[in-house]
Amino acid sequence: MSDLFWLSRPQLAKIARHFPLSHGVPRVDDLRVVSGIIFVIRNGLRWRDAPSDYGPHKTLYNRFIRWSRLGVFDNIFSALVAEAESPGTLMIDATHLKAHRTACSLLKKGMFPAALAAQKAA
Repeated sequence: MSDLFWLSRPQLAKIARHFPLSHGVPRVDDLRVVSGIIFVIRNGLRWRDAPSDYGPHKTLYNRFIRWSRLGVFDNIFSALVAEAESPGTLMIDATHLKAHRTACSLLKKGMFPAALAAQKAA
């Protein structure tokens, strides 16, 4: 597949400071896994449908869930927005996806800590 998404080394270096430290066994290649996560989310795939070039789908899924619960992606997005030339700019994706009725419980399970904190503050 020639249409796979790969982060460049400079792009990865820009966000790598937000990655949690590895404890015990070293993590597999961050470039491969993060690129795979972005590819799956960008294309709306199931984790199982991730191309094998990104490694095992279970690795992509586990890393995404673990880092989401730790707020790693929230920190990355916040840092990237803060570095932008005009931080007042907000981009909204108009994609419409059907969600299963159990998807509403993701906030309660701690998947998006920043959103949950904003809800409680309001």
